Amino acid sequence: MNNSYDSLVQQTFNFPQEGFKLHENYLQYNDVDIKSLIDKYGTPLKLSYLPKIGMQINKAKIMFANAFKKHKYEGQYNYCYCTKSSHFSFIVEETLKHNIHLETSYAYDIDIINALYKKRKITKEINIICNGFKQKNYTSRIVKLINDGFKNVIPILDNKEELSMYKRNIRTGKPFQLGIRIAAEEEPSFPFYTSRLGMKAKDVLGFYVDEIEGYEDKFQLKMLHIFLNKGIKDDIYYWSELQKSITLYCQLKKICPELDSINIGGGFPIKHSLGFTYDYQFMINEIVGNIKTACKKAKVKMPNIYTEFGSFTVGESMAHIYSVIGEKVQNDRETWYMIDSSFITTLPDTWGIGEKFLMLPINKWKNEYQRVVLGGITCDGHDYYDSEEHINEVFLPKVKTTNGDDIESNKEPLYVGFFHTGAYQDQISGYGGIKHCLIPSPKHIIIERDKNGKLIEWVYAKEQTSQSMLKILGYN
Repeated sequence: MNNSYDSLVQQTFNFPQEGFKLHENYLQYNDVDIKSLIDKYGTPLKLSYLPKIGMQINKAKIMFANAFKKHKYEGQYNYCYCTKSSHFSFIVEETLKHNIHLETSYAYDIDIINALYKKRKITKEINIICNGFKQKNYTSRIVKLINDGFKNVIPILDNKEELSMYKRNIRTGKPFQLGIRIAAEEEPSFPFYTSRLGMKAKDVLGFYVDEIEGYEDKFQLKMLHIFLNKGIKDDIYYWSELQKSITLYCQLKKICPELDSINIGGGFPIKHSLGFTYDYQFMINEIVGNIKTACKKAKVKMPNIYTEFGSFTVGESMAHIYSVIGEKVQNDRETWYMIDSSFITTLPDTWGIGEKFLMLPINKWKNEYQRVVLGGITCDGHDYYDSEEHINEVFLPKVKTTNGDDIESNKEPLYVGFFHTGAYQDQISGYGGIKHCLIPSPKHIIIERDKNGKLIEWVYAKEQTSQSMLKILGYN
């Protein structure tokens, strides 16, 4: 019986897969030679593979185009990138190469919009969807953006009071656009019934009649927005909430001719296991079909459809690479592999919400495998990773082998990669700031294609230094 890690994967999944293959017994990620990067830069290491971003955007655009053709849908599709999933300039600028629009969630996002305009990465024609519960510093920036000539800024009203700020301060001489976020009912497992964000669905019609209708020469309702925390999933909960929003759109459309768009937010899942399955095209077909059917029944014009994909756009473009720096057998059942960083500081979702990422070893695939627990180097008892999305255990190759043919491999440590980590982890952990136990942010390598299509790499950030932390802490 073959007890190698390679055999375990082959028996459990279809492998190789898109983005993952072995070359000379080392794992490659999107044809990137990870081992050569480790040899050059060491570990811990973060790498961003930018071409994946365009691949994801174009995948979604093609699938929506297919659905529109299938259903003879009469609206337009608009792909927006959800900036809060990763604000880095190299990420946002990469998305903009693929004819997309932007969604913001806080005041400082507007500063990013202005910076992109100064760099000529965007024009004033770009659609900017402004979400979130807004403080004055956010609404004032939105006002200035509109007054400065950005033509397609749509503030999404989160509450009834928000409109008054725009009414008092927007001075363009033309009616400005508005959206309304519908507060979704939460799934039964949540500790509360209704989302804290948005307006109650039953209040939207009355709010329109009282506050917007009759003022079309000053401002116009253009969009209804919905987002479900659970994401876009084929279950009764999702279809029920989507249908409520479509029904409300049809009701409003009959009295509000300016209304022409539905924004279904984000929520497409990404691949966190080699066993991942999700029929994106089926879901898109069903969403488009449901909207068309409801509009036909209500005899109203089909809306333009907006999405705000964040994780789907950028999540699969990043990997975190660690070395196993120690093996500890603490009892007769538990073997710990200690990594040269911390899950809390580099992959905070593993700690905060129990998120599972696609985890694979980079080397030693021919070694026997064993059940292990991965431990970070902080003193926090929760700094560990002990289960995969497809199984309640972690299996990895043994650090050393007694096989004479592979004995040479004992000279190098076991390298472990966490893949598809590109969404939210830097934002949540606080990139470049103070980390738990002063564990530094790792090196960050960018991989992209030059004008000739050749893969190139460059260092975005070196490993964080003690001096930078001491400065933040007031010691320098």
